[in-house]
Amino acid sequence: MKTGAIDIANASLLAGKPAGGLVVTDESFAIIRRLKTPIWIYDIDNSRIVFANKTACTLWQAEDEAKLCARDLRQDMSAMVRKRLKQYQFDFAERDASFNELWTLYPNGTPTSVMVVYTGIRLADGRMGMHCEVVDHKDDAPENLRSAEALLHTDVMITLYSIDGALLYMNPAARNAAMSSQHLFADIFLSSADHLEVMQALLGHGEHRIVARVCTGAGARWHDISVKRCNDAVTGEPAALVTAIDVTELKIARDKARYLADRDQLTGCYNRAFLLSHIENLSKDGAGKCALLYFDVDKFKQINDALGHEMGDVVLKQLAVRARKMIRGDDMIARLGGDEFVLLLRDVADLDGLKERVAQLRQAFSEPINHATTHVNVTVSAGVSIFEPQEADFTTILSNADIALYISKQNGRDQVTYFDDNIGTAVKERRQIEADIKRGIEKGEFIVHYQPRVDLRTKTIVSAEALVRWNHPENGMIMPDRFIPICEETGMIEALGQWVLDVGCQQAITWAQQGLDTEVSINISPRQFQNDELLGALRHYAKKPGFPRKKIELEITENVLIGDHETIAQKLHEIAALGYRIAIDDFGTGYSNLSYISRFPLNCIKIDKSFISGLPDTGPIIRLILTLAKQINAISVAEGVETRAEYDWLVESGCDQIQGYYLSRPVPIDAFFQSGATPNQITV
Repeated sequence: MKTGAIDIANASLLAGKPAGGLVVTDESFAIIRRLKTPIWIYDIDNSRIVFANKTACTLWQAEDEAKLCARDLRQDMSAMVRKRLKQYQFDFAERDASFNELWTLYPNGTPTSVMVVYTGIRLADGRMGMHCEVVDHKDDAPENLRSAEALLHTDVMITLYSIDGALLYMNPAARNAAMSSQHLFADIFLSSADHLEVMQALLGHGEHRIVARVCTGAGARWHDISVKRCNDAVTGEPAALVTAIDVTELKIARDKARYLADRDQLTGCYNRAFLLSHIENLSKDGAGKCALLYFDVDKFKQINDALGHEMGDVVLKQLAVRARKMIRGDDMIARLGGDEFVLLLRDVADLDGLKERVAQLRQAFSEPINHATTHVNVTVSAGVSIFEPQEADFTTILSNADIALYISKQNGRDQVTYFDDNIGTAVKERRQIEADIKRGIEKGEFIVHYQPRVDLRTKTIVSAEALVRWNHPENGMIMPDRFIPICEETGMIEALGQWVLDVGCQQAITWAQQGLDTEVSINISPRQFQNDELLGALRHYAKKPGFPRKKIELEITENVLIGDHETIAQKLHEIAALGYRIAIDDFGTGYSNLSYISRFPLNCIKIDKSFISGLPDTGPIIRLILTLAKQINAISVAEGVETRAEYDWLVESGCDQIQGYYLSRPVPIDAFFQSGATPNQITV
């Protein structure tokens, strides 16, 4: 038994246990009954008084001791008071503890404030109870009573320490959270640096506030702590008043929000915004020369299309995991979006060492990725930009790495390119052209010229090929050989091709309304042909009343026919079923299997101009193509006819139609027809 607890467990002091309390027969307790000081014994576990003298009964407004002991005091007791009493019980049992506090009792609902000394006392069954002695029963000022109640019931943890850290006082909330009833101020901090920071500020200017990780009875928590220098009201010695609020849930929520703000949710990598701020702070960190490695997954779209987006996500997450395993502590990986990642590599003064690290990263990336029963081999293309942190400009650094990545893609993928000024200039010019093309499409800077196609028997214009031109606002008219390849590489050819299709179909409608029997020939790029939206657009036009479907010829290159012949044939037959004509453009330059030609619904074969310019040496090849056209009932057209000699040779060889500069260059629509007996009659 701890010193300080009054032992009433001895049977000689007790005489039975009537309902409602204990009958005490010992002389000493008889004396207590006659004292004018209110004294009672409280059973903390059962929330009942088990002994009270007459004065205590009066204080509690009870007729006698038996009726007071019969009361269940739990009904009028707050949860905070119950916690406080449990703390008393623990302290009574563990150490020599007594408490002198101002309490407000509520006998029969009437608030009564008293100063009470509480000490531990053993009950008959060995449990720890509480001996209560009123030492002051005079009325106190209302503000004092209310402040005492607030101090008891508040969730704010209030603790008083001596200036050297010894514990002087804890309110119920602080006691409930404390790891121990006997500890030093320094013991609550998990980080000694936090304690040092608080003490330096306290001794320096008398107060401080900090959010710190602390030790509590519930484990490590985050507390918002305010410390103020004061004096102990009992001794007058310097002290520290500490108020704390548990902000663990708020801290976790804020950390999660910050994590989500700084991170990519799929891979856990940092995002673009965080990378930007980090690079801007590199010079403050004293970092040496750094490198930005910008990489993406080769043919990632095919992985998504063939294996599904779930597998695509697995690939991205695995690459992020592998990168984190390979980089050093101060390095960083960020995901910019899609399959694009950036690695920030610090302190890379040794170029050979950097190249070795990059090679190791790419080797790690190339290992097969396994998920369930699926196995994927991936490669990455990368661009590297080396920079000094003192000269760091995120936009320029990232742009340089992106340019180098672009070169890696252009050179066949699965490569790494290191940026320098030479490649930067060329690629920046290319990027500017791409941006201009996109702007030109959006602002309607492209126009269509038409080149006539003439029937060699009737000498009449039977068709007009729609050829796009770029009327650049600064550089004037730009020919397609300068922008069509770029459009094809970037995918802008689909938007541009759809626009040309719209213009060509509208021109066919106009000519039909004018009574002209002239066909419009429109080029369809490979990417446009593969896009399912092409069929939708063709169906849309075919449904228009009076639309001259038979006067629209779609030109596809020979390379379109290479691949899945069944799928290609099905699509061509669907187009033909809508009433459109189909021509093979630039025939003879591809590698199509001639045995498959007859399976496609072709109306026209256009002989590539390279064979025409090669006459007479290429004559046998041209005659072979002319024969093939006749065999499949297709019209033969010679492209690029520029001389009279070429014209005469083609007439003699039985070619059906020709087009080229010998007849006319591509011209605007208002200059298309020449004067003659009829609007489409020409003289050769």
